[in-house]
Amino acid sequence: MDRELQRLEAVDRFKQPDPAITTDLNDIVNLAAQICNAPIAIISLLDKDTQWFKAATGTEITQTPRETAFCNDTIEQDGVIIVPDLCADDRYKNNPLVTGDTKVRFYAGAPLTTKDGYHIGSLCVVDFQARDLDDHQRNTLKVLSRQVINLMELNWSLKVLAEKNEEQKKHKKILEESEIKLNAVFNSTADLHVLVGKDLDILAFNQPASNYLYNIYKQRVAVGDRILSYVDQKVKNHFVKYFAIALKGKTIKHELLLRAGTEFECWREIKLVPIKNNEGGIIGVALNSVDVTKRKQQEKQISIQTEALTRIAIIQSHELRRPVASLLGLMHLMKLEEVDFGYFNIMEITVNELDEKIRIIVEDSEKTINAPLSIVA
Repeated sequence: MDRELQRLEAVDRFKQPDPAITTDLNDIVNLAAQICNAPIAIISLLDKDTQWFKAATGTEITQTPRETAFCNDTIEQDGVIIVPDLCADDRYKNNPLVTGDTKVRFYAGAPLTTKDGYHIGSLCVVDFQARDLDDHQRNTLKVLSRQVINLMELNWSLKVLAEKNEEQKKHKKILEESEIKLNAVFNSTADLHVLVGKDLDILAFNQPASNYLYNIYKQRVAVGDRILSYVDQKVKNHFVKYFAIALKGKTIKHELLLRAGTEFECWREIKLVPIKNNEGGIIGVALNSVDVTKRKQQEKQISIQTEALTRIAIIQSHELRRPVASLLGLMHLMKLEEVDFGYFNIMEITVNELDEKIRIIVEDSEKTINAPLSIVA
C-alpha cells in the first residue's frame, strides 16, 4: 500500500506536461506505431482510478477506467509485456475493450519507470488482430519507453526549476523590500547604531553613526574597521569591559561623558545588546548610542534649583521663624505679667497668623525638595 501511494505521488508529477513536451511525445508514439506496424500506439499514465492517455495515435480516446487497462499488468514488471491474442488469455478475454466494439486482440507494452524506480504507466502498441513483435520491435519499444520517461523527467525538472526560480525572485523581492524598510528605519533615527563582531570588527552601521564618526575623525567608517579606532581614549577600557560582558549574553546600558573639554563634548547613553543567530549562539553585539546631553543639562539645572530651594527652606525655617518665635515668647510673658493694652489681642492674632504662614511655606518647600524629579529629555 505504501509503495502504491508513493507511485501515485510520482504519477502526479507528470500528469500536466507542457505543450512542447506533448509534441515530442506524439512523435514518439507515431514512431512506435510505424516500427511495430501497429494501428494504435499510446503513452499512458495510471493514477488511482483512471488510465490517462498523454499521447496517442490511432485513437480519439483520452482516458479509460483503470480497471480495464491492460497496462495494470505492465507496471507490475520491468520488461516488455506481450499478449499475442487477448481473446485467448484468461486475464483479458472478458475485458470490455476485447469484447466490446473496439475488439482489441493484440497488446504489447513497456513500463515507464522513473529515476526513483516507480512504474507510472507505459508505452504500448495495440492491434485488432492477433500477432507478435520481433526482437527489433521489442527492443525499440523498450528504448522508446526510456526516451519517453527521460523527456517527462526533464520537463518536470525544468518546471520545478522554473518554480524555484520564481520563488527565489519573489523571496529576493521580499528581502529587498524588507531591507529598504529596515534601512529607512535604521537611518531615519538620530541614534547611532553599529553592529560589532566578536572580534571587535564593525559588521554594519547606520548613516547617523557614519556622519557622527566622520565629524570627529574626518574619515569614513567602513565594514571591517576596528570599533576601538572610534572609541574615546578616556573610556576605551570601560568599553572593552562592557563589550566582554555583552558577549556573555547580558545587555549593558551606561551613560558616559565623551570627549570632555572639546567641541565634541557630550553625554551619551551607550547600550550594548548581544546578538544571537538562529541556533542561539552569540555572533556579535549591537551598539546603540543616544545623545542625552540635553537631559543631563536639565538634571544639572534642576539640581542647582534644588540646592537653591534647600537654602531658602533653611532661611525660612531658621531666619524667619526666629523673630516670630521671639514675638510669640514676648506675648506669652506679657500674658503672664498681665500686661494689657488696647491692641494686644490684635497683635497676638497677627503673630500667630504669621507663624502659621511660615510653617506652611516651610512644609511646602520640604515636600518640593524631597519629591522625585520628573525630567523630560
